[in-house]
Amino acid sequence: MSSPGSEPPAGTSLGEAALVADTGERALIERIRQRLPPAPAEVLVGIGDDAAVAEPERGALQVVTTDALVEGVHFDRRFSSAADIGYKALAVNVSDVASMGGVTRLALLSLMLPAGTSVADVDSLLDGLLLMAASTRVTLVGGNITRSPGPLVVDVTAIGSVRRRRVLTRAGGRAGDWLYVTGAVGAAVAGLEWLRDRATDPASEPSDGTLADCVARHRRPEPRARIGALLGRTRAASACMDASDGLADAVSQMAAQSGTGATIDAAALPIHPGARRWFESRGRDPVRSSLGGSDDYELVFAVSKKARSRLRSVVRDARGVPITRIGELTADREVSLVRHGEAEPLPSGFVHF
Repeated sequence: MSSPGSEPPAGTSLGEAALVADTGERALIERIRQRLPPAPAEVLVGIGDDAAVAEPERGALQVVTTDALVEGVHFDRRFSSAADIGYKALAVNVSDVASMGGVTRLALLSLMLPAGTSVADVDSLLDGLLLMAASTRVTLVGGNITRSPGPLVVDVTAIGSVRRRRVLTRAGGRAGDWLYVTGAVGAAVAGLEWLRDRATDPASEPSDGTLADCVARHRRPEPRARIGALLGRTRAASACMDASDGLADAVSQMAAQSGTGATIDAAALPIHPGARRWFESRGRDPVRSSLGGSDDYELVFAVSKKARSRLRSVVRDARGVPITRIGELTADREVSLVRHGEAEPLPSGFVHF
């Protein structure tokens, strides 16, 4: 059995493995429990009881979020491995906590498994989740396993902490605040489109290194956990949100909840070079495609004039992750993209319904 946080051997045939339906729920839970590293002292009761018990961080508020990944909606098994799915399931929740200025401490994992799921699939999924947990110092303390008559569903609840008066929300922005985004945008949707374009040959990988990075970012997004915590701790940001449903969607929602408008400078957008190349090769506008693309899990945040000096310390401690000014919040309630001096509407982001 793989050690916690490791990958299963390459070439493992999941079709030859035992099925979870033959293994049984209790044996599967025990198998997962044995994979976990020792819990920190703050976890008083872990997996094995009806609920976990943990000691809250002294002087801090709790940040609680949940996000479910549904097969056929959030991932495609043709080109995302079980380990990719487990990794992403935790990463998207860590991103939500980071956008609130918090640090993820604990997680619950609920698996809704079709009867044909193999034990090797569950092992691989846990490999990916534990890899993300190790990199962000998150402890898996429980969850649930049930049978699904339909698709595979992986649901994670994350519990974090944040100091009072360090909480970031979407509603704290004010007219005149500058808007920033971490990293680069457009990568994940370009990677997904490349994969879908080659769905008949799921084993193929891009020969172009920048496009290969786009594919990697779709499969295993990197939440900006450190930067989110720094933004909260330093009080550099007045408002923050992750761009999981697209940068345009995040800016629009932040402006609406802050009671402002917003302008985005098209020339300032940090579009991933592989994404730019991909969109241009398809005759599409890289700016609008990147603004509307989902799954980047970058942080979008507003900074007031008096807090700009604090942002400099965040940039210094960002460990090489770019932080780019892309626009500002405005008194005018309009939300627009400015290109060559002309304003145009922002594209819409991803919506479930």
